[in-house]
Amino acid sequence: VLIAIGRDACTRNIGLQTIGVKINEKNGKIPVNDEEQTNVPYVYAIGDILDGKLELTPVAIQAGRLLAQRLYGGSSRKCDYINVPTTVFTPLEYGSCGYPEEKAIEEYGKQNLEVYHTLFWPLEWTVPGRDNNTCYAKIICNKQDNNRVIGLHILGPNAGEVTQGFAAAIKCGLTKELLDETIGIHPTCAEVFTTMDITKASGQDITQKGC
Repeated sequence: VLIAIGRDACTRNIGLQTIGVKINEKNGKIPVNDEEQTNVPYVYAIGDILDGKLELTPVAIQAGRLLAQRLYGGSSRKCDYINVPTTVFTPLEYGSCGYPEEKAIEEYGKQNLEVYHTLFWPLEWTVPGRDNNTCYAKIICNKQDNNRVIGLHILGPNAGEVTQGFAAAIKCGLTKELLDETIGIHPTCAEVFTTMDITKASGQDITQKGC
């Protein structure tokens, strides 16, 4: 049984047309600029009704806090909608932060990116003999910016916990060199990001022999 739960932007019957706020007629969502300002200068929008933004509660909370600080506290900080860590809590978790590979190529150009990836084998899977090389990790680096990590992806146990930790590093400007210089905790799933050396472009085999 598959249950799909989504969100509807109920913006069509709250009087926005009276004051001239534009909405995306296809989905009812509201386009805003990078300060959450609508086409009407004195009207702002945050959260799941934003057109093209992530539908995540922590994102809405952060955006609202930063908007209040800009409006009333003299701040200039804006919400970062790119480096947002998130996880899909499927039986084998998927976590990501930053750009997906397709979006990164669109934004920076394939020639300016280096993608490192690997399959891996969690220690806890060795005793029950679970399928090897089912877990996967990938980082996307901007070659034009000191190989800065602009996308991190992991499919494996506790992906949410792993992604949350690396998200802070990405916000601080994490690079491939810094990952290589980081001593991994063995044997953990997160360690895989400190030992990646195969690029996607090389076409080399990424299967692992053990944890």
